[in-house]
Amino acid sequence: MLKINWLWLSPGVRNIAISEAVAQYGLYYAPDPSSQIACTIGGNVSENSGGVHCLKYGLTVHNVEAIRMLTIDGDELILSCQDDGLGLLALMNGSEGLLGVITEVTVKLTPNPAFVKMVMAGFDSVRDCANAVTNIIKAGIIPAGLEMMDSFAIKAAEGFAQVGYPLDAKALLLCELDGIQTQVQLELDNVLKILSGASTLKVSESEEERLNFWKGRKSAFSAVGTLSPDYYCMDGTIPRRHLADMLEKIHKLSKKYQLRVANVFHAGDGNLHPLILYDSNVTGELERTE
Repeated sequence: MLKINWLWLSPGVRNIAISEAVAQYGLYYAPDPSSQIACTIGGNVSENSGGVHCLKYGLTVHNVEAIRMLTIDGDELILSCQDDGLGLLALMNGSEGLLGVITEVTVKLTPNPAFVKMVMAGFDSVRDCANAVTNIIKAGIIPAGLEMMDSFAIKAAEGFAQVGYPLDAKALLLCELDGIQTQVQLELDNVLKILSGASTLKVSESEEERLNFWKGRKSAFSAVGTLSPDYYCMDGTIPRRHLADMLEKIHKLSKKYQLRVANVFHAGDGNLHPLILYDSNVTGELERTE
């Protein structure tokens, strides 16, 4: 059997096309931004993109082995993770195209996990949901993905993808566990105990159902367009222990400025994406949003 753990690509290759190309070998490319059906690996390197599985498998910078690039003077450089010294490969990840033109990317491939389970938990309180995130990590469990959505995002995603999200929930948590079956089952039992206070609790019973749960989350940004003609996307990372406080503060600001905010984010590493909903055709709304 062919054994490979890396693949070199031109920068215009779409993110999801990498996993599709190596699926026959039981491998995939771990970073999976919500835009993965359209975004390119060159763009992912430029932005150091993450995705819903970044908590366990890292950002683009953790999954790129080498970059071939051209400097502003036209000189060709090959930056590799094997190089010691300045860490120029890491510097290029997230440099937004300002340091050179990427012509080739070598990415790390990850073996498909032997066993995967997804837990969907709906909560009557945003604070309870945020605290559950903290408690899962405190228990020493590192999920493959740990994502959170508030009521605006839940309704938008469900209306768009129709995957069975609880529309009466104030907050939704998606927790995916992967690895060998005995390990996943042990972690799943612990997670279910931690989430026992949820108003809705469901474990995926098939691969199709697991992918459907993710489909809703990955559709959330575009789905929010059904709630508002425009939205202003913020992006910031805070300590997990302050998630509940931050979400309550965002809610207060939403009331103060009379603008709805949909929250959908990588809860596991505290990476928030508040989407401030507004209508640019209404005088003053963009200014209030900013």
